[in-house]
Amino acid sequence: MVQSPETSEVPERVYPSMVRLLARSSGGRDHMPGKQDWRDIERWLLDEGGRIPTLHALFEAFCWHLVAADVPLHRASLHVGTLHPQLLGFAWNWSEADGFCDEVQVSEEALQHPAFLRSPLSVVFQTGEELVLDPRDDATVAQYGIMADLRQTGFTQYIATPLGAGDYHNVATVATRHPDGFSPEQHEILCSLLRLFALHVERHIALRISQNVVATYLGADAGKAVLDGVIKRGKGSRIEAVIWVSDLRGFTDLSDRLAPDDMLLILNAYFSALVEAITRHGGDVLKFVGDGLLAVFPLDRTYDQANAATAALAAALDAEIAVAELGLNPPDELSGIEGWAPLLSGIGLHVGDVFFGNVGAANRLDFTVIGSAVNTASRVEGLTKPLAQPIIMTAPVANSVAVAAMATVAVESLGRHNLRGLPEPMDLFAPIRPRDA
Repeated sequence: MVQSPETSEVPERVYPSMVRLLARSSGGRDHMPGKQDWRDIERWLLDEGGRIPTLHALFEAFCWHLVAADVPLHRASLHVGTLHPQLLGFAWNWSEADGFCDEVQVSEEALQHPAFLRSPLSVVFQTGEELVLDPRDDATVAQYGIMADLRQTGFTQYIATPLGAGDYHNVATVATRHPDGFSPEQHEILCSLLRLFALHVERHIALRISQNVVATYLGADAGKAVLDGVIKRGKGSRIEAVIWVSDLRGFTDLSDRLAPDDMLLILNAYFSALVEAITRHGGDVLKFVGDGLLAVFPLDRTYDQANAATAALAAALDAEIAVAELGLNPPDELSGIEGWAPLLSGIGLHVGDVFFGNVGAANRLDFTVIGSAVNTASRVEGLTKPLAQPIIMTAPVANSVAVAAMATVAVESLGRHNLRGLPEPMDLFAPIRPRDA
């Protein structure tokens, strides 16, 4: 639970725009064990520390163990890099004064932010060498932006030290208000314990990178299933879901006319608009195939078919607006490309049972959904162009939207239509937008 400091003398924590607070632990001194010495901490790291499930909890406990060992630690942070297309990494910020330990996410833009460029972290990341700084020194304050704040709050020594030998720029910082700073013996003990702690950091980073990679490439639910051990061919489960199938109108023509690099920029912008809408409404993107996208809105996530159908249609309507906005107000990377706007998308929605799991060869698998519901959604999407409707849904989806308690969008019948490969025609529907009403 996020709480405010108990005393007004403790500065409020404020993070810059490229840093997002993910979690705050406020157990404070309740996390501190009884009297310790450095050997107790070493044994704890070799035994109990390895069973703590998160790096957040482990780092917080580690800091309080140091305090219990009479190390004059008043501020500490841990910074780790990660493998992610948009993130620089994560950090954990602990303070003895307010008892909080924050977990934050750091975006790539931090590399260009003045606060980072003038920080000791930037130097340690570049050199791999430890920095020992005195915030009371005027030259140090002039060189490193954070030192002025530390001096104002009474800190006397700040140490930033690299952790481990990995390629992801892992750094720990410790700081004290003790008039004499850390003693040489305390400094040596801190470095020794941090080297041992670094082994835990590497283990947690490997797990976090795995989570990031599988979620980025497979989607949240599929990624979690793979990490939970669903990795054998044919292994998976049957789920009920609203299936989303979409593609970009005129993709072949655009690909023929535009340079590949330009086409890639357009596709990325187009997919970003769709994915943002899908994930915002609780969907899970499973696959990109050329200009096509496959997503699901599982019923077990939204409790019933009406909620899943309403969420899928809301995502489709938001995606339609976002794609149109790309042409009206193109982002900077698309503004110099001619002849691509406007973009049009076709979206087909259907609901049914599907197999959610692994298919493919023994040594090359894909995690996806298969089944007649997926085929039907694909056939429905194929009619968006001849019927001149950007969004088409089958009767089960339309009926679910109509009965949803929070439904805000009406639907209209498009009549019965033959779908390739299906024996009987199906009733199809389209949303009635405010401008259509």
